[in-house]
Order: sequence, then structure tokens, then C-alpha cells
Amino acid sequence: MGVSTSALKWQGWLVGLVTLAGLLVFAPLALYVWAGGGGPVAAEPRAAVEYVRVTGCRIDPASRRVVAPVEATGRREGPGEYIVTVEFRDSPPPDPTGRAAQSLVKLPGVATDATERAEAVGPVWPPATTPWCGVAAATFTTTP
Repeated sequence: MGVSTSALKWQGWLVGLVTLAGLLVFAPLALYVWAGGGGPVAAEPRAAVEYVRVTGCRIDPASRRVVAPVEATGRREGPGEYIVTVEFRDSPPPDPTGRAAQSLVKLPGVATDATERAEAVGPVWPPATTPWCGVAAATFTTTP
């Protein structure tokens, strides 16, 4: 019993097509792994918002303005300054139809291991509502 040459020829083509399909599927994956370097990925620096927080939210009795104490901690990158956008709203979840009042606070000269404080002054607040204060955005710039 022998195998005919046409059957061997067909098996050769089949092996070639399967090999080509495997290369088309696995070659991009292998190239991706090779180009990635395979080493550990360095941790990205945390966003500036993670170093800043609002520590309170009150209405100043004399001016009826909202006052929010802001606290910023230093970063490993070195000393620098924060510019923080504080938002004032009626409730914690933002209202998609309305706009919240905002205030900018600059905290210059924040050292690496230090914590600096400042106050954000918001708008005159209606007497019947309780304000909510929070960090909307923050940027950090290192200083030489």
C-alpha cells in the first residue's frame, strides 16, 4: 500500500497554507512583544490632582462667600507650584445642565516633603443652600 503522489502534493500545500496562516496570526504578536522590550514598565507619575485636596467648605458669615481651604503636598520631582481649580456646587454630583462656580488658587514654592495651604474664595452663596466644594483640576510645574 502506497500513498499516491497527488495526495502527498495536497498535504504539502495544506502544510504550507497552515504555516502561512500561523505566521499571519502570530507574527504581529511576536513583533509587539519584541518591540515592547519585555522589561518592567516604569510607573507613571501621579496626576497633580492626587496631591491636592479641599479640606473644608464653609460660608464666610461677613461676606456670605464660600471659602474652601486647599492643601497641597510636595512631589518627588522637586519643589514647584500648583494651580488648583476649585469648584463650588449645590451637591456633589455635577449637574449636567448647569455650570458650577470655580475659583483658581496658586500654591507657589511647595517643597518636596512639605504641605502648603491656601484658601479658595467662591461666589456669594444663597442662605438656604449648603455648598459643596471640590477640586476640579490641578496642574503642577517644577521650579528650578
